[in-house]
Amino acid sequence: MIELVASAVEPLGYELLGVEYLPQGKHSILRIFIDSPDGIMLEDCERASRQVSAVLDVEDPIRGQYSLEMSSPGLDRPLFTREHFEQFTGHKVRLRLYTAIDGRRKFNALIKAVEGDEIIIGSLDSDEQWRVSLDNIEKANLIPEF
Repeated sequence: MIELVASAVEPLGYELLGVEYLPQGKHSILRIFIDSPDGIMLEDCERASRQVSAVLDVEDPIRGQYSLEMSSPGLDRPLFTREHFEQFTGHKVRLRLYTAIDGRRKFNALIKAVEGDEIIIGSLDSDEQWRVSLDNIEKANLIPEF
């Protein structure tokens, strides 16, 4: 799916940040996050949406009905890849894990480092640190700092 979407948005000059599929029966959502050096405006989302829709209509990778949403990363930018975590080392992140670590699945923490296929996060309130496998991350978003 990611390669298919990337083949539609990258020729338009956009970076594909990630894809989220939220299966909810007739109300399923396919959310695609794009970015560019100049930022993303509504017109960019419309342009990319038309291109992705055309590719998805032909390839039909998802059975059933869904709504396509095209989005900029926003202030609470989602992190999908190892490279994203490396890029935002030193920033605060909100994580939701598939499998609990120390009895917790949700963390608000600081990205300390990326080592192999793990990220090291640190508590915002103490010296505690955790190693989290990238495969164990269900969802990750930057915490906006003002």
